[in-house]
Amino acid sequence: MRYFFGLILICTSSLVAQNRPGRSWKFAVSGDSRDCGDIVMPAIASGVHKSGAVFYWHLGDFRVIYRLDEDMSPPADLGLHNQPLETPTYLKEAWPDFIAHQIMPFGGLPVYLVIGNHEIIPPKSREAWLVQFADWLEKPTLRAQRLKDDPSDHKLHAYYHWMEQNIDFIALDNATPDQFDPDQMKWLHDVLARDETSPEIRTIVVGMHEALPGSMGRMHSMSESPLGDKSGREAYEALWHAHDSAHKRVYVLASHSHFYMDNIFETADWKDKVLPGWIVGTAGAQRYKLPAETTPAQHAQTNVYGYMVATVAPDGAVSFEFQRLSIDDLRAIDGSAYPEALVRWCYESNKQ
Repeated sequence: MRYFFGLILICTSSLVAQNRPGRSWKFAVSGDSRDCGDIVMPAIASGVHKSGAVFYWHLGDFRVIYRLDEDMSPPADLGLHNQPLETPTYLKEAWPDFIAHQIMPFGGLPVYLVIGNHEIIPPKSREAWLVQFADWLEKPTLRAQRLKDDPSDHKLHAYYHWMEQNIDFIALDNATPDQFDPDQMKWLHDVLARDETSPEIRTIVVGMHEALPGSMGRMHSMSESPLGDKSGREAYEALWHAHDSAHKRVYVLASHSHFYMDNIFETADWKDKVLPGWIVGTAGAQRYKLPAETTPAQHAQTNVYGYMVATVAPDGAVSFEFQRLSIDDLRAIDGSAYPEALVRWCYESNKQ
């Protein structure tokens, strides 16, 4: 009970601070919490609360789906003698498990969700995702913004946006190779056109699962499909126009690759059109090797878990800092719920 009221106090204090004009404020972001997310995400939630962030943004891939997540069915060689988890039971419980063990630890803190490619692995689908997570997609902030944009739009979408002070936060759906489709591209152009002419909007922060084409992580990004590459480059050019012509600050966030990296658009593809960009796929998924082309400019880290805390200055400038989790951070939250052997396996062995 004390913990519950403590969460309410933290959230209330954060929201009050957020609404004070002329004050800096914070939000947090990461993605890819499959595999060991039930063990990692509660530690992220604890850190996010302590940071004073006013919301957390999850950039997709909640559960593996094509096989069992280790936090739901531990590796047999750990000798934990868990009762076997049958595939039909796993598929039924995967998303409710994510809600119970990965979202609920945030308590009353707002959580925004982005769809990832694992959310559409059969038998899952985009339509099933919209139904399962409708409560998060119909947050008052999202519903009000959707109807303000188009009073006749009563349909849930996997892409959305909302305003927080002088920032437009835009969530995009690139979970399948055909994205961004024409409807989403038209919507994005309309949103950015309004932002460009709005004196209130100083900053645009875009979140999605796969990184836009031409990034440092291009081998695991929208560059992998012809339609994704074409529409992704169109989206990038539209964001660059908002920055270059309308003088908006633009920041681009993604996960999908299971490591941390910044300056992801400092590549030959974008040359003199470099937008600030990050990959932060570090919320529990099997950690990946870094791309061979990575340079010191990307400050890249792998075999780590963590999240980014973004600090928004009064003028709309946003600075991002990666918060790396230690094994003690995982133990402090999950020690009573998960065996030490599994916590250690997730920390040491959940990698390529």
